[in-house]
Amino acid sequence: MPADLPPTEGSLSDLAATQHIAAAFARMSGLFLSAETVTTALQLITALSVEMVPRTAGAGITLLDREGERVTAAATDRVVEAADSLQYELETGPCLDAWANRTVVRVDDFAVDDRWPLWSRRAAQLGLRSSVSAPLVAGTQALGAIKVYAAEPNSYGAREDHLLTMFSAQAAMLLSNMRAAEDAERVSAQIADQLRTREAVTLAKGIVMARDGVDERTAFLTLAHSASDQRTTLRRVAERLTQSTVRRLR
Repeated sequence: MPADLPPTEGSLSDLAATQHIAAAFARMSGLFLSAETVTTALQLITALSVEMVPRTAGAGITLLDREGERVTAAATDRVVEAADSLQYELETGPCLDAWANRTVVRVDDFAVDDRWPLWSRRAAQLGLRSSVSAPLVAGTQALGAIKVYAAEPNSYGAREDHLLTMFSAQAAMLLSNMRAAEDAERVSAQIADQLRTREAVTLAKGIVMARDGVDERTAFLTLAHSASDQRTTLRRVAERLTQSTVRRLR
């Protein structure tokens, strides 16, 4: 826009929206530094989305659980959980459509919207009247969806669609990064546990070889049979043998 022309109403709205989302994520970035789990991060995202989008009564995030089932992973209010549960039960609703189609879905009035008639009617009975849902997309992966609900009809418009779209994009990246870090930590712990098991078994095999005068294979089978007889793990048998041997040598 040329410097000598005044900004238009639309550009002012866009500027305000950008400033709003920037302020929200400035706060979120600081909060995420202390977030210890993905669950904590999800709670922060929903809390900030309620603050960010005016007239919002509650917010929630829908993801897949470890069994591949759709669940509300975080919600600011029980009515949000109830409205979401109806979508999972009926297998239809604005949040699921936003996720499946990777697009923002706005409902201006549950009482008259006919896209999901049964869900809309039952959601209205919960005291909700309008909503906006946006997909959580990181790269090529659709992780789920975030949604905000309002108690009054026509609570949201194009500006709120835009805000939630920008918010969901940043939230998806943060969530994806936190999941990657959590997965890496889990794999690291598994590798460390495997190494400890290997070390314990190696030490125990040496004790059996020296004690019984057998080869490595026979020593391993001896430990394996003991684990089977005691209905415990090979590592536990190895650790017990090592501990008892150390006590005898003291």
